[in-house]
Amino acid sequence: MKIKPGIFSFILILLMVSAVYADTSSTGSTTSSSTSSTSSTSSSTTTDVDNAALVYVSNVTLNPDVFFPGDTGAVTVTLTNSGTSAIGLSHPDIMSTKLNINTDDTWDTTSYIGAGSTITYTMLVTAKPPDGTYYALFTIGTKSGNSIHYPIKFTVDSNSIIAAITDKPTSFSPEAEQNVTLTIMNTREGKITNVVITPTGSGIDAYPATDLVSSIDPSSSTDVTFGITPHTASNLTFHISYQNGVNTHTTDVVLPIAIGQDKTAAVPVVNNVVLASSGNTYEITGDITNAGVSDAKGVVVTVGSPAKGTGTYPEYAIGSIASDDSGSFDVTFTCNDLSSVPLVVSWKDTGGNDYSLTKTLDLSTSSGTSSSTSSSTKTSSSSSSSMSGPGGMSGGPGGMSGGPGGSSSSSTTSLFTGSNGGGISSFYPVIAGVIILIAGIVLWKKRKWISLKLKKQQ
Repeated sequence: MKIKPGIFSFILILLMVSAVYADTSSTGSTTSSSTSSTSSTSSSTTTDVDNAALVYVSNVTLNPDVFFPGDTGAVTVTLTNSGTSAIGLSHPDIMSTKLNINTDDTWDTTSYIGAGSTITYTMLVTAKPPDGTYYALFTIGTKSGNSIHYPIKFTVDSNSIIAAITDKPTSFSPEAEQNVTLTIMNTREGKITNVVITPTGSGIDAYPATDLVSSIDPSSSTDVTFGITPHTASNLTFHISYQNGVNTHTTDVVLPIAIGQDKTAAVPVVNNVVLASSGNTYEITGDITNAGVSDAKGVVVTVGSPAKGTGTYPEYAIGSIASDDSGSFDVTFTCNDLSSVPLVVSWKDTGGNDYSLTKTLDLSTSSGTSSSTSSSTKTSSSSSSSMSGPGGMSGGPGGMSGGPGGSSSSSTTSLFTGSNGGGISSFYPVIAGVIILIAGIVLWKKRKWISLKLKKQQ
């Protein structure tokens, strides 16, 4: 009976030790699980931060490259994720005191950039004066990571392009097309595009009426040539518009057009004019000398009203006459009034512009007919001249009497004739009479000597 309480006590002690051991084991397991969970959370947070650090700005572009003060443009930023997991990005922004951001609320939502991918943000901005080179700060937040910051360099420059007349005639002839070259220089650091040039002016025609240059690179220039035909003296204005990004800018170049003598023009001079007639048809021959600086192209000689070209050479094409060279012509015509025979000389310059010169010949005092028939009658002629240029001004391209570069004067050319009293032929009867008279006197004085000679012969 005394042994039972001892056994009971031993069992009770054993149960108590087992309970304590079980509690200790459970507490250790719970602590171990909690520690493992905390370690896992910390590891995940560290990984997210590391992945966000692998997102970087890979490219930045500005349009325009260089701003005018007040220009609106676009800043495009590209980010690349070189990590292995997607990263959330939010609230991209540009911080600057020299740029106004026009798209603050465009990117309010969170965007995700996948592993190895890129994402592009475009923000509209407006540049503020004054001129200078500045830095703006691009910033964007990342989910579970630090924000990304990147400096952006931009320039504000108010200098416009430069345009100048680089080639033009020494003077402009009325109604004649002459070339004018405009050079446009882009001295800015950025490219300009859609350059449109429009020449305008009262009483002035231009070809082409407008011209387009697609783009001009920085520190480059381009030439644009227009054919200008002035009708009156005026100002020719080249209106130039161009784009810097999406912004339009303009500039003007003014060229005064003065009508005057073209110092480089061809100057045809008519010489050695000879008139011959055959029945009702007349023939004029002569020479044309180019006393100007430029060559005369496609020279053609004919007659004007009231004369009418006919016969073998109603028009005579000489061709080109170089400076200080000459060519001959031969024109056949009919005319009832030889007191006014217009000799018309037409030619072209190297640009294809037409010119003409009219020399009016007065042949009335040197022409006529006799009772005897004559196949060819040559007379002396006195000529008066007047020059007519393309614009209706006396003097051709130069606007002065005498053709494009000089003046004309009346000339008298002595010719031979066989039909009237003009020239040396009018003295033939007198000369014959004098010869007969002298022969008669000689025979009268030698009559005795002649008589003796005749008797001796008999």
